[in-house]
Amino acid sequence: METITYITALTTREVAARFNELAQQEKWFDIQDELFADGVKSIEPANAPHLKNTEGKSAVRKKGEDWVKKVTAVHRLHTTEPIIGSNHFAVGREMDITVLDLGRIQTNEIMLYEVKDGQIISEQFFY
Repeated sequence: METITYITALTTREVAARFNELAQQEKWFDIQDELFADGVKSIEPANAPHLKNTEGKSAVRKKGEDWVKKVTAVHRLHTTEPIIGSNHFAVGREMDITVLDLGRIQTNEIMLYEVKDGQIISEQFFY
């Protein structure tokens, strides 16, 4: 007798829960590896002075790696629990960091994620 295996996509709630588990450990690249779709979009505010919109998992990864290389000191990092609505979830993110050529900066942002077929297909930042 043949065994049939069904694979079901994670729900938005399940993706958000796993995201939160990793975010609380500051494992942002693990989030990208595990939860981002290949064609993920990373959207910055229109007036963002240092980061640009990016598309594709490897390009989003490089954007993150390039930013992390510029961080010279971390003073405080905090991510809130996710708030879930339909196929989106949002978290608050506070950062107090020192960045090469920028000095010490403090940001308080909202990060919005869209989920489709169990993967994050977009991230959008509001700061």
